[in-house]
Amino acid sequence: MNTLIAGTTLQLSNITIFQRKLNNTAAEYDTVIKVCKDLFMKKTRDYGTAWRILRIQSITDQIFIKAQRIRTLEEKKVSKVDEDITGEYIGIVNYCVIAMMQLDGSPDMPLELSPEQVSLLFDTKVNETKDLMFAKNHDYGEAWRDMRISSMTDLILMKLLRVKQIEDNRGQTLASEGVKANYQDMLNYAVFALIKLGVK
Repeated sequence: MNTLIAGTTLQLSNITIFQRKLNNTAAEYDTVIKVCKDLFMKKTRDYGTAWRILRIQSITDQIFIKAQRIRTLEEKKVSKVDEDITGEYIGIVNYCVIAMMQLDGSPDMPLELSPEQVSLLFDTKVNETKDLMFAKNHDYGEAWRDMRISSMTDLILMKLLRVKQIEDNRGQTLASEGVKANYQDMLNYAVFALIKLGVK
């Protein structure tokens, strides 16, 4: 009986620890997203929603450029342009949000959106993506915390190559989750990288 009680206590203790980790991840995730959104909204006020003119393929290529630059910086350790890895990961987060807004936007959505509309759309896409992150975290047990940032870069690049292939196939897939799911995964990997980089 004592062994059974001890085993149950240990199991409850492990559940409590995991729940605390999830709560910590939620807070860190929200902190990173706030940094990304603050920059996004500042640019919205400066430039409006000029990004609305971009086709999905162009957004994919823009994210690819940023991810490839991160990988180059990770390997060469030297930057000749005044933007570090952190800034590039923030750019990936924001372009993934743009991609999802474009994918889910109605055909009659105007090119120019108000900052209030943009803010609401941003929050909607991020919240959907955060829910996906929690579902996967539940299944994988926060495995991302043991990953190297360079691995997250590679996974983002792999997802981008998948998206490019889907786009080249005109959206036809046999087993893929689809383009949006890949953008959500890329956003989450970028957020995880920013958490590990200590963005606050």
